[in-house]
Amino acid sequence: MNREAFLILENGQVFKGKRIGSDKEVVSEIVFNTSMTGYPQVLSSPAYAGQTVVMTYPLIGNFGICYDDMESEKPWLDALIIREASKEPSNFRSDISLIDFLNKYDVPGIEGIDTRALSKTLRDNGVMNCMITSDPNFNITTVTEKLKEHKTGNLVEKVTCRERYIVPGVKSLEENGVMSGYVVFDSARYDDGQREKEPSYIKELNGAGLKIALLDLGDIYNIIRSLASRGCDVEVFPAQTEAREILSSHPNGIVISNGPGDPKECQGIINEIKKLYDANVPIFGISLGHQLMALATGGDTRKMVHGHRGDNHPVKDLSNGRVYITAQNHGYVVDTESLDNDISVPYFVNVNDGSNEGIQYIHKNIFTVQFQPESCCAMQGEGCMIDKFLDRITSSKN
Repeated sequence: MNREAFLILENGQVFKGKRIGSDKEVVSEIVFNTSMTGYPQVLSSPAYAGQTVVMTYPLIGNFGICYDDMESEKPWLDALIIREASKEPSNFRSDISLIDFLNKYDVPGIEGIDTRALSKTLRDNGVMNCMITSDPNFNITTVTEKLKEHKTGNLVEKVTCRERYIVPGVKSLEENGVMSGYVVFDSARYDDGQREKEPSYIKELNGAGLKIALLDLGDIYNIIRSLASRGCDVEVFPAQTEAREILSSHPNGIVISNGPGDPKECQGIINEIKKLYDANVPIFGISLGHQLMALATGGDTRKMVHGHRGDNHPVKDLSNGRVYITAQNHGYVVDTESLDNDISVPYFVNVNDGSNEGIQYIHKNIFTVQFQPESCCAMQGEGCMIDKFLDRITSSKN
C-alpha cells in the first residue's frame, strides 16, 4: 500500500496524494509539462535538474521505460507528480516499469493529485518552490518560510560531463541503417486547397568530415546522435572549459547545448562564450546556449511566469512566416528589447505569447534557437536547424 504524501507549495497550498518512488523528502522548484508522451525523455533530461515536474497528461507509465530512449545516463529531476501511474506497462521494448525506475534511481514522486488544478495554479501564479513529504505533522509556516528561501543555484555544474570525450560520426548511410534514397516520411503540401503527398529522402551525410565541438551545459543524447548520424565527429567539452581549449581543437563549428537553470548563474561560461563569439567560428546555440550567447553579446534574459515545457509550442520563422510545432523546456527567455540590432536580430518568435525563440547574429556565422531543434518532425528536411548549421559550415569553408 502506497503511503500518504503531501505536496506543499510556496503559497501555502497543500495537495494530498500517494507516494510512489523514493520516500525521501525533497525541496525544489515545481513546473508543469504538457506532453502527452515522452516521459522517459523528461525524466532523463538534464534540463530538469533542480525541478519537480508535474505531468498534465493524466496517465503516465503505460509504455514503461526503455533505456534506449533515455537522454542521459540517469534521471535528473528532483521529483515527479502525476495523476495516475500505470502499474503494468504494455510495450515490448520496455525494460522497467515507471515506478520501479523511480525506486531504482531514488526519485520521489506522488500520484493521485489533481494535476489539472495544480497546473492551473502554476499557470496563474507562476513557478514556485515546493516540498514533498510523507510527514503528516508538518508545520505549514515553517515549511513555507523554508520554501521562500530555497535557491536552485548553478545547476549546470551539476549536470555537465566531467571530462572531454569524442563521439565519432557514421561513415555511410548504411551505417545509419538505411540505404541512400530511403523514404523517411511523406511531407504534406497544400496547393490551391489540394493536398499532395511528396516523398522526402534522407540527405547524403552533409556533416561528413566535419569536426564539431559541443559545449555541454546539460546536453541530451539526441543532439549528439543527430550530429554523429550526419557524419560529424563530435568532441564534447565540460561547461567550464575555457574558449582557448575548445578553439585549440580546431573545430569546424561549435554547438552550445541546452541545460538547466538561470542563465545569469553562468557568468564564467558567459565570458568564455564571448571569446568564442569573437573567434569567427560558426556557432549554433540551443535553449540555454541560446540565452547565454545573447547575454555574452550584451542582451538580457528574464524569468517567465510558468515557462514553456512540452511538445506542442508553435514558433514562427520570421524569414519566411512558416510555423513549426516544437518541443521546449525552459523557464527563462531572451528579452528582445535588449538586443542591439547592429549585432543580432530575432529569428523565431513564439506564436502564443510573442516571446523570442531564436536569434540571427548579423556579422557572424552564428544563430541560436530556444527550442529543441532535433525534435520537430516538420523541421526535418529543408527546415532542419542542424542541417542548416552544417550547411553554413560547408559554405564558409568554400
